[in-house]
Amino acid sequence: MKKRNGKSTVSGKTNQKDKKTAPKEFDRITLDIIENALRNARNEMDAVLFRSAMSPVIREQHDGFPMICTPDGRMVVGQFGSYISGFIQQWKRGINEGDVFLMSDPYACKGAISHINDWMVLMPIFYQGELVAWGSQFGHTVDIGGPVSGSLPTDATTIFGEGTRIPPIKLFDRGQLNEDCLDLILNNSRVPTMNYFDLMAIVAACRTADKRVIELCERFGKETVLDAFEALLDRTYRAMSQLIRQNLPEKPVSFEDYVDDDGRGNGPYKMKLTIWREDDHGHFDWTGTDPQAPGPINFYLNEEMFKMFIGVYLIMVFDPQILFNDGFYPLLHVTLPEGTLMQPRFPAALGCRTHALTRLFDVLGGCLGVNAPELSTAAGYGTSPYLLYNGYDETGEFFHLMEITYGGIPGRPMGDGMDAHSWWPLFENIPTEYLESYYPMTVLEYGSLIDSGGAGFHRGGNAVHKVYRFEVDGEIAIHDDRERSQPWGILGGLPGAMSSKELIRTTGERIKLPSKISQIPVKKGDLLIYHTAGGGGWKDPLDRPAEMVRQDLIRGLVSLEKAERDYGVSIDRETMQVDEAETAMRREEMRKTRGPVSTFTFGPVPAPIGIVKEGKQMLPSELQTQHAAAD
Repeated sequence: MKKRNGKSTVSGKTNQKDKKTAPKEFDRITLDIIENALRNARNEMDAVLFRSAMSPVIREQHDGFPMICTPDGRMVVGQFGSYISGFIQQWKRGINEGDVFLMSDPYACKGAISHINDWMVLMPIFYQGELVAWGSQFGHTVDIGGPVSGSLPTDATTIFGEGTRIPPIKLFDRGQLNEDCLDLILNNSRVPTMNYFDLMAIVAACRTADKRVIELCERFGKETVLDAFEALLDRTYRAMSQLIRQNLPEKPVSFEDYVDDDGRGNGPYKMKLTIWREDDHGHFDWTGTDPQAPGPINFYLNEEMFKMFIGVYLIMVFDPQILFNDGFYPLLHVTLPEGTLMQPRFPAALGCRTHALTRLFDVLGGCLGVNAPELSTAAGYGTSPYLLYNGYDETGEFFHLMEITYGGIPGRPMGDGMDAHSWWPLFENIPTEYLESYYPMTVLEYGSLIDSGGAGFHRGGNAVHKVYRFEVDGEIAIHDDRERSQPWGILGGLPGAMSSKELIRTTGERIKLPSKISQIPVKKGDLLIYHTAGGGGWKDPLDRPAEMVRQDLIRGLVSLEKAERDYGVSIDRETMQVDEAETAMRREEMRKTRGPVSTFTFGPVPAPIGIVKEGKQMLPSELQTQHAAAD
């Protein structure tokens, strides 16, 4: 994003070649072979990482993302979009064969990673002395210092209060490990052994990319491989050009949603996006988003990463066969006003940015649904719920667990939302057997939460219901959202249920916990009931076939009360059969009483809490001054 007179302006910058001249014709069979080899290399990078890492958040939940890029840093295969071009522009100390770079500071890499727990490794790939590609992988490390275990304090006011920031460094210089830097980094972690093995696993994944690209160069020749990179980027460019013309409106449309609070008692925070197209170019403007928060929910959104998010959404919804790469970046133009929730100024805290990161997709889907709701989804659980638990086990050894939990996937044009499922691609849960084997806890209950999905012709997915028992004294932290706002439905679909957390002491005392809180002491035998949010429903629930509602009832996904209240389906409690006549009458009466359905069905906007001024959020400088005085 460029600046003129202190104001944000739209930027269409890119490293992509000028698209006025099409690349030369490429042999399709060779191109398919190289494309699939690159896809396989990307998957192999993941396999190496997941088999070699030690922490469950990487090993079991797969919180790591690979990519392979062109020499100038454009992603050819991967998931999160490239960030290497910005690194190349800033790095002034030479790039040599055998080098491996490490960084974790979001402000030093312009948001390529969005909080300091993510360690990002970059590896230049050389063939016969020439830079031909880059391999990169990043993964979430479970503790990198700071005042709380896990390095994700929910009440941080600056990034300095979150942990160790790593600027771009050479972890390996011409193949030689920089042991002094490694020792310095690991010395600032509560779990240095786990972090060491995670980091070396990330490096090993990048070495896998190095090996596979070199093999392609040896098989097809360097020039053919580089030409194939350009052909794959160009193919995605042309495919995305058609998606933009088909699915983006020419007249600007806007959509708003809210993050409940910032972890310090302020909120809600509005996220507003306006989209439109001009020919086959898409414009995405975040003007109108609230100022940055004093708490750590700020999301320092990298422009290139947001372009990839847009592409992933359009591709997965409208044409899943298209290859994810950076080829379409010249078609997208992004406005990110500085000082807002989506582009905070240094040194804003960023540790809980996943709430805004995930809500971004609900806002993007809402924008696309304004003119084409039949092709859009409802809202999902809209965040990335965490549970953190740490202490000393019965042998006196320190432990720290971070578990990512999931929720209800929204109802969609192609079917029901999935229950208790990950929103993030390729993520998985930590098996209960793993948790109970390696950590002092017992999982008493784990499943989907009945009635939590929004009713719809295609219902929203149910939330996660999980009950933990802590087997040693320690402390926990909760990271979640949608405690005060509901995931909205679309085309008459109803909103999903909100999240909740309750701690039950061995004394019988029941304590409702907020969605963002750190350093809560727990005793051996205490229970935690952990409920995430459900997904919104898609289209009118009164049109859902009654037999499908009956099957949902039998499977324990909806109750009799919800079947009658939200779907208008009458089911005999003894025979569990649908009363067709009663159902028809009930639905007809409900339609008359309700009237026409709206495009979106929202729950109430969360009431303002914390420091407000004349009904509006205060400026970041005012908020920080007020909090400093309060502290």
